[in-house]
Amino acid sequence: MATIVGVLLIILILVGVPLKYLAGDGSSAQHLGENITTYLGVAHGWLYMIFLVMAAILARAARWSIPFTITTLLAGTVPVVSFWAEHRATKAVRAAHPDAR
Repeated sequence: MATIVGVLLIILILVGVPLKYLAGDGSSAQHLGENITTYLGVAHGWLYMIFLVMAAILARAARWSIPFTITTLLAGTVPVVSFWAEHRATKAVRAAHPDAR
């Protein structure tokens, strides 16, 4: 989920927003930017909520500390940081439960 949320956020912030606000008025690029920010923004919002629920369930099952959990949950709001958080969470779970795959 963190990868999906991260990719959508990067596309939204680095492609959609610049096209929407920096492309010429009424251009097809600006229209594309508006579509990206509208539809991808909604998709990112919904998927981020799913990410929060799934990460909270994982945090409870893996018995993560509160700071570790909060950092992981907030990581989806900053472009690129969600990839680091997913790597960190995967590493923590594999270290704590080497027999589970």
